[in-house]
Amino acid sequence: MFDIPHLDLPPLRGAAGRVRLPGSKSISNRVLLLAGLAEGETEVHDLLGSDDTRVMLQALQALGCGLQRDGAVLRVRGLGGRLQVHEADLFLGNAGTAMRPLTAALAVLAATQGGRFTLRGVPRMHERPIGDLIHALRPLGCSIDELGQPGYPPLCVHGQAGGRLQTQQPIRVRGDVSSQFLTALLLALPLVADAAPVVIEVDGELISKPYIEITLKLLARFGIAVQRDGWRRFTIAQGSRYRTPGAIHVEGDASSASYFVALGAIAATRSALRIEGVGSDSIQGDIAFVDAARAMGAEVQSGPGWIEVRRGRWPLRALALDCNHIPDAAMTLAVMALYADGPTRLTGIASWRVKETDRIAAMATELRKLGAAVNAGDDFIEVAPPARWQAAAVDTYDDHRMAMCLSLAAFNPLAGANPAQPLRIRDPQCVAKTFPDYFETLFGLVQADPAEVPVITVDGPSASGKGTLAAALARRLGWHFLDSGAVYRATALAAGQAGVALDDEAGVARVAAALDLRFDGSRIWLAGHDVSDELRRESTGALASRVAALPAVRRALHALQLSFRRAPGLVADGRDMGTVVFPQATLKVFLTASAEERAKRRYKQLISKGIQASIADLRADIEARDARDQSRVAAPLKPAEDALRLDNSQLGIDESVDAVQQWWQQRNPLDRA
Repeated sequence: MFDIPHLDLPPLRGAAGRVRLPGSKSISNRVLLLAGLAEGETEVHDLLGSDDTRVMLQALQALGCGLQRDGAVLRVRGLGGRLQVHEADLFLGNAGTAMRPLTAALAVLAATQGGRFTLRGVPRMHERPIGDLIHALRPLGCSIDELGQPGYPPLCVHGQAGGRLQTQQPIRVRGDVSSQFLTALLLALPLVADAAPVVIEVDGELISKPYIEITLKLLARFGIAVQRDGWRRFTIAQGSRYRTPGAIHVEGDASSASYFVALGAIAATRSALRIEGVGSDSIQGDIAFVDAARAMGAEVQSGPGWIEVRRGRWPLRALALDCNHIPDAAMTLAVMALYADGPTRLTGIASWRVKETDRIAAMATELRKLGAAVNAGDDFIEVAPPARWQAAAVDTYDDHRMAMCLSLAAFNPLAGANPAQPLRIRDPQCVAKTFPDYFETLFGLVQADPAEVPVITVDGPSASGKGTLAAALARRLGWHFLDSGAVYRATALAAGQAGVALDDEAGVARVAAALDLRFDGSRIWLAGHDVSDELRRESTGALASRVAALPAVRRALHALQLSFRRAPGLVADGRDMGTVVFPQATLKVFLTASAEERAKRRYKQLISKGIQASIADLRADIEARDARDQSRVAAPLKPAEDALRLDNSQLGIDESVDAVQQWWQQRNPLDRA
């Protein structure tokens, strides 16, 4: 996940490949609560790992549920409807799927078994209404204190042991603000339906009906029968009791699938984009997004657990659609509207106003930044595609869906943007709420014109700190990192493993051409094996120097190094990155430090590893190596003519990174705008 203030996306021009979706947030948190309330132990497979599920798990653990991880399986030992803990302070972040149902369940349990529970979250959660749920629970005999603004969290639910709830009359709840209020009651009231059936009646039009379908289907899996009379009346059977199904699988998130369905509709021109984890057998209402994408012109095929999408009609067809049945996924349609042949009007989205942010206002503001004409009201948004696309830094409002939807605007070259425009996503880590690896997944699918992918090269002599600087800079920017020295060390290692002598230039070149190398943070993988420690050995470095002197090997590795230039950008370090490999790099840096300072740094590294060394000998070795590198025939060490020089003899790593980042900001069009 990118933990950076902003992430810059270059113009994107295509997409292909396969994506495996994370588990559904809506299903994950419902399953966790049901397993926590049930008798017995439940094995939960394919659970979403996200901020929302993290706070639910922390709450369940605080309430006394047993949680045990076994690889990808989570075992939940439920409470069997009996409180183990009677007082707790629960922090639930911005997770409505945790706040609303836990409020109802704990209010009911505290009222009958005694207890006192505080439920709170981030500031935005304290702006999300919960008054309708409170008003439904209080007539039952639940005691709920509003600790802040009336009708909003934080809350305190409490009661005395031996209390009885007034369930003889139907429990009434509004349905036109959020379906989560009804879901909360449906999940909580089976706990008190032992002596008589419990009836819930909905006032007003129920929105987001497909989410209620999810709730009902999951209740059935845990032994709770609910009779539905249309969408107005729900009856929980007498004698209801939560029982574990033993094992349950969480299907992929259909709302998250919408971004990749849209991606295929916009950019999959050569072959279909395949989405796995959710398909035609989904129990989630947002799977109906597929029908909306088809209506806009996408070519879609699907089956159990999979969807394949490619571009069909282009530009996309503008449409008018009531989105009450797909409220979350409808946000993706608002961004797809940028690629349509006219204005697209989405209605039935009043629930956007009470989500992680006011999504109608937020979407209107950000789409206008891109050049779109937008008209919005209480329950609709109308989007006309840009007449002229604009480079923009879009805000995400700590809302995961805003970040993921808006990333699709980077495909503006496909809509005729001239010039093609980069896109800045502010606060990209907000996607951790439901899809922590969203951007890494996206970048694994997209194609960009290499000339439009920014590159920063960091060249310099041995022990100048160029690798440390380049890696730290790449982390700050959220870019890919290429350690060209590691490429040569890996070649030497692979040649040795293949039994190829290092003086066999043609043989080593063949090894280099077939090198299977992958950088993953600070780890380096060769042919699927982690070789990070082996590559850092002094002996491997000495072998790499011999390999780097072979012209045929350097030519073989040239294409491999070029392949690392992928969205969103690349920081490459070495000795000829700016002069030979990436001569058109956006920014070239030549890092220097005195031989004395470099010898001291190398000395500290060796001593820390328990290796005896002499500073004088190390300095002599560095000076000799500099002379060899500067005089060699193949790619001699020298700064590119347009490189900016940075002497870091007296600079720490953070100061060096700051200096280079400032140079980049002076050249970055998104910083100059």
